[in-house]
Amino acid sequence: MTYRHLEHMTDAFIEVTGQTLEEAFETAGVAVVDTIVDISSVEKKTERKIEIKAPDLNNLLYSWLEEIIILTITEGYVSASFKVHISKSGEYALHAMISGETIDFEKHHFKLEIKAPTYHLMEIKQDKPVVMRFLLDL
Repeated sequence: MTYRHLEHMTDAFIEVTGQTLEEAFETAGVAVVDTIVDISSVEKKTERKIEIKAPDLNNLLYSWLEEIIILTITEGYVSASFKVHISKSGEYALHAMISGETIDFEKHHFKLEIKAPTYHLMEIKQDKPVVMRFLLDL
């Protein structure tokens, strides 16, 4: 379970890997939070549940990234860990439990503000390992 930043002129272009689709989505969550703040400074004080439905995996990934950005930037809740379960019955459903705390910009060392995820350059390869790439508009 890893992620890395790829070269891009103006935005954050991220590649994540995981042994499963769920692990790749969990890593994507970590990558988004760690782009905004220093995730190592976040404590697991409270839990929240996230549920998302989408017609395909690209829409599911977009909605997942968007939800994490909204929680962090708009609602002021920063996550330290993610546990994701994905199922498919007609459409995709993502159920996640996240652990974190209320954001404190001094404690969590604010890095960058993400405006939104984009579909541009989004890619999901479901081989072993699963590899996902996505672009975050800064």
